[in-house]
Amino acid sequence: MKNSILKSLVLAVSLFFFSNFVSAQKTTQKVVIKTFLHCDHCKECETCGQKFKTEMLKIKGVKMYELDDKAMTFTIYYNSKKTTLQAIKEGISKLGYDADDVKADPEAYESLDGCCKA
Repeated sequence: MKNSILKSLVLAVSLFFFSNFVSAQKTTQKVVIKTFLHCDHCKECETCGQKFKTEMLKIKGVKMYELDDKAMTFTIYYNSKKTTLQAIKEGISKLGYDADDVKADPEAYESLDGCCKA
């Protein structure tokens, strides 16, 4: 009897964690956003590189990002229950960079280092 209660408890806990894992997978979305980098070292730039490291993950709902400076794209992993694609693009714009059809915020763009502007 004690063994069957223990098995039932283990099964219930396993199902709980599995269902939460499946649910989390459905809310995590991946998107590739085209940007425009004006220099060849933005990821290492003292201003821009640091801005990416500190500010990208402050955009609500963004879990992780990858910047491909050669392809000039951001690959963003985000929680679709906490934010929208449009909000992420606007967040990138506020950092001074284009995000697909959303142009860089002019004030944020002006704050970039000279090498990172056209």
